[in-house]
Amino acid sequence: MTMAAMRHWPLPDTHNIRDLGGYARSSGGTTQWSRILRGEALHYLSRQSATELAEHDLTLVIDLRGPHETTVTPHPFRDHATVSYRNIVLFDALAPIEMTQTPFDMARRYCDALDTCGPQVAEVLRAIIHAPPGIVLFHCTAGKDRTGIIAALLLLVAGVARADIVSDYALTAEAHGLIGKLRERALEAGGQPEHIDSVLASDAATMTSMLDHLDTERGGTQAYLAEIGLTSAELFRLVDRLCA
Repeated sequence: MTMAAMRHWPLPDTHNIRDLGGYARSSGGTTQWSRILRGEALHYLSRQSATELAEHDLTLVIDLRGPHETTVTPHPFRDHATVSYRNIVLFDALAPIEMTQTPFDMARRYCDALDTCGPQVAEVLRAIIHAPPGIVLFHCTAGKDRTGIIAALLLLVAGVARADIVSDYALTAEAHGLIGKLRERALEAGGQPEHIDSVLASDAATMTSMLDHLDTERGGTQAYLAEIGLTSAELFRLVDRLCA
């Protein structure tokens, strides 16, 4: 089994829940398995799958979607007995179905998210820092755009190489069942096929552009996170959450 295949949690009613463990760090060692998961919308989860995640010590779910997404379908962990749920709206301009209506530059949207959503990014990272012991799962709709930005920042803080971060982002392209469902919904909403395919692609160049922007326009990861208010002590706890 490849490392990429190991990342996908084999739940029958999801396509894109992935583990951020197993990545080599510049300081030595790797990120730890079963600490932080990234994923798609969870409203398709069966009761059995939700129970399985809880039994694997899931303690916090962070939903990055906006109200126009969260009110459409019930979230399986919103009122869960043992798993906490938080809805932190990251960037509505990256909601996938809405994005398929008019052409735009996806890489520019990612850079805009970094530039304009610092408080929300900080809130998400602090939620991870202060989560109870156990697994944290953060997700949006496709598990690619808003989720991809947070995953990239987490891996950067942990000292994971850019090439691995870009590869992690691109893995969503393997979630064929999910992409197919989203494409069908976007077509029903009136989107143009070529534009839909562009929005739903996990083009490595998109994440590379965002990482370049982070370095050249925001001063790099440490400077950016300090600018949005995270302290050195908080960053240490964030690394500890994923790596210790």
